[in-house]
Amino acid sequence: MFFSRLALPLGIIIGDMKKLLSLVLLLALAIQASAFTYKEGRSTLGPYPTDRVVRTFPDSLTPVFVNHVSRHGSRYPAGSYFTLLMKRALDRADSLNTITPLGRRLLAEVDAVVASSEGRWGQLDSIGEAEHRCIAARLYRACPQLLDSARVVALSSSSPRSVMSMYSFVHQLSKMARHIDITAMSGERFSPLMRNFDLDEEYKAYRKDSSYLNTYGRFLAKNVTIDPLLRVLGENYPLDYDEAQNLAMAEYYVMAGMDAMGQESDPSAYFTLKEYRQLWSVYNFREYLLYSANTLSSRPAEIAAPLLLDLVQTADSVVSGKLHAAAKLRFGHAETMMPLLALMRVPGCSYLTNYFDTVADNWHAYATVPMACNLQMTLFRSGSGRIYARVDLNERPVRLLPGQTSDYVLWDELRVHLLELLPVE
Repeated sequence: MFFSRLALPLGIIIGDMKKLLSLVLLLALAIQASAFTYKEGRSTLGPYPTDRVVRTFPDSLTPVFVNHVSRHGSRYPAGSYFTLLMKRALDRADSLNTITPLGRRLLAEVDAVVASSEGRWGQLDSIGEAEHRCIAARLYRACPQLLDSARVVALSSSSPRSVMSMYSFVHQLSKMARHIDITAMSGERFSPLMRNFDLDEEYKAYRKDSSYLNTYGRFLAKNVTIDPLLRVLGENYPLDYDEAQNLAMAEYYVMAGMDAMGQESDPSAYFTLKEYRQLWSVYNFREYLLYSANTLSSRPAEIAAPLLLDLVQTADSVVSGKLHAAAKLRFGHAETMMPLLALMRVPGCSYLTNYFDTVADNWHAYATVPMACNLQMTLFRSGSGRIYARVDLNERPVRLLPGQTSDYVLWDELRVHLLELLPVE
């Protein structure tokens, strides 16, 4: 009798608790969504943060080596495809007399992008050069005693924007350091390190596989919105289904990339924040599937294995005295950085789930891989001669070891951890 009288109230209590938990979950997701801004919506197309400062290290530790990997700096649009696709649609809307006043405004902005980028598609711009000069200057100011009279080795992929990023960086170092000796190299021989996304056969097969193509296609169809497109082309503009999806992403891509080429943009004129987040989530999801370990394939992260191994072996060579250098600098691409960060399991860069709708809330390329994104692994010697390491992503410390409580860890411990992350071939 006692338990039967408790049964109904207990059921009500449990039901109310479930409702409360659901409300808490919805509130948490709403808070995450509200934190999203138009600036973040640029994703990997946005410039490097301008709020970075010179790092400081404990007096008890002396810097002995810097392992540096970077993406090229801000650039003109990587290619003309999306920009010209958008221009053709706007021109057609103009000729059909469906274009709206907002569409004419966008057409003027697209024309300005075309005019500025003509003959310079994908090239590093003055913003990108300045980004690398500033990163180099802060590195020197953090480690002047290491870099003043030092040997530095720099390499880049064969891409001209990566080469120019390298030259901007080392030129700044040469201006600040008194007796620095810099060797700078570039070319296809460094592709296994910096462009393995072009070489790895298993990865190239994954990009063509139906598992990737169908998963992305379903996500695109579910999350793309064409309302912003209709506001510029006009409600009566003739659109077929596939063209509408492609043009919707083109409108997003053009607007998201304008800041990096120094052209002012106001995406809020064309997209509500909800619409911009929807389109960003599609772009973000594509990069997640292509360049981070996921439940479809681990290969997008594993292609960075040669680069991670090079970081460890280079550090080992310095510690053992086989390599006499103060820094090794490497310059590549977003497609270089995202697999590396995922393979290293840098916080925020590795996320495995079968619930792909949660990717937008847990994996944000805009937070980790802007233009000129960089990873620095600095080695230090203590007074007792022990070697410590600190890892910085975009000039802010990250902790890689499970349970790590300090930004500084013994190199031997970090070394073992990183080697354990390499795939077994």
